[in-house]
Amino acid sequence: MIDMRKEKRWPAKLELEITSLFKQDNVKVENINAPIHVFDISKAGIGFTSKSILPLGYYFNARLVLCEKDAVNCVVRIIRQQKTGEDYIYGCEIVGTASIMDYVFNDYAASLNFS
Repeated sequence: MIDMRKEKRWPAKLELEITSLFKQDNVKVENINAPIHVFDISKAGIGFTSKSILPLGYYFNARLVLCEKDAVNCVVRIIRQQKTGEDYIYGCEIVGTASIMDYVFNDYAASLNFS
């Protein structure tokens, strides 16, 4: 299988909750309250699992705390979904974030002792 990812993925252990989803055409879904477990992250996207069925093409706001001192607020778009047992695996693209993101990810990667 060819890896089509734009950036190197790093392992992550983040617990988040999606409270609302939105689309660019002003469609909004409120009160989602879907817990998610982020298992990997890159400058371009995140991978997570959830027991909830989430629609493709929708966006959500996320606060990713990568190190004790670093956090990134971003907008994430759901682009892939795969059912595995009782859970769903999602692939997402980070579409809106601050320019500081490169520095935060470089610090995070260094803290993992990977090259």
